[in-house]
Amino acid sequence: MSKNRSLTLLSVGHACVDVYQGAVAALVPFFVAERSYSYAAASGVVLAASLLSSVVQPLFGALTDRWAMPWLLPLSALAAGAGVALSGVAGSYPLTLAAVAVSGVGVAAYHPEAARAARALAPGGNRGMGWFALGGNVGFALAPLLVAAVIAAGGLGASPLLAVPALAGAALCAAAVRGSRPDPAHHGPRTAGPGRDDWPSFLRLSGAVVCRSVVFVGLSAFVSSYVRERTGGGDVAGTAALCVLYAGGAVGTVVGSRLADRYGRLTVVRGAYGLTVLAVAGVVLAPGPAVYLFVGLASAGLYVPFSLHVTLGQDYLPGRVGTASGVTLGLTVSMGGLAAPALGALADATSLRTALIPLVALPALGGLLLSGLGEPEPAPRPRLPVR
Repeated sequence: MSKNRSLTLLSVGHACVDVYQGAVAALVPFFVAERSYSYAAASGVVLAASLLSSVVQPLFGALTDRWAMPWLLPLSALAAGAGVALSGVAGSYPLTLAAVAVSGVGVAAYHPEAARAARALAPGGNRGMGWFALGGNVGFALAPLLVAAVIAAGGLGASPLLAVPALAGAALCAAAVRGSRPDPAHHGPRTAGPGRDDWPSFLRLSGAVVCRSVVFVGLSAFVSSYVRERTGGGDVAGTAALCVLYAGGAVGTVVGSRLADRYGRLTVVRGAYGLTVLAVAGVVLAPGPAVYLFVGLASAGLYVPFSLHVTLGQDYLPGRVGTASGVTLGLTVSMGGLAAPALGALADATSLRTALIPLVALPALGGLLLSGLGEPEPAPRPRLPVR
């Protein structure tokens, strides 16, 4: 099997897994409507999916730095799907939290090993990782449509049907693993890669990604309800806004990797953070249907740097590629979920619009953290000979 084909299988499998990151936020309006959850309680569901993920993903990254664990890819896909599938039929709020937490652990286990494999298979540094990230973003974009189709037809009791993408993702990842034949010299424990780890730059990058994550998770959790409230368009208007937020990411990821090849990764990332400041301000202030335009711009600003964060992190820590992947794809991204309950409590106490206002300042803070960082030397790609 060629590297391109294996990367394609892995990218489509990534889409199937990241459906479950988007599905949790897409389920929030249905939990509010069918179970009368407050905004704070609903945001607690988002937190449950993020909390364990944020804690364990760096652990999985460190483990993949030491041992090859390709078997983890299909197994983690199944865990991610099982948690979301059970969340709608859980009999109590604690059981719902436990179910989405299992899904979060599955997502956490998947990304470090998958990102390492994608870097090894990628025919080009930025563009190859861009295609892998695109798969995940497509999964995010499809999540609201999938959830709306299943839950609108059968209610939360139909949530077991949401396990179908997990089954497909596990099969695709297993095929990608079988299609790769590691060099026998690389069986067993892994050794640290060449190059010097630049922890100060990596930590500043990670702080910027946390800022980006809080904005993304805040919009994911509440933009659907906010747009319904703002436009008076009902469930369709809210689902459409969430689709715009996620679908814009598919375009942004591909554009970001191409721009990075031309202008440099850090230049593109800084510009994206600046765009996000203006776009989120537009979401908060724009009247009526114009809000969709700014949701789309916010999506582009949030997603253009997405795959670039990963390759920058891997190049800042060339000796710990799995750890870097686990942090940039996992810990810092999941940290946004920790802010969701605070935003939900603020929305309950004031309004959704007021709760979204703090999100305007965070991309500006992220841009400040990125200022002065130097472009790292690309780390050598891991060797992964294929059939």
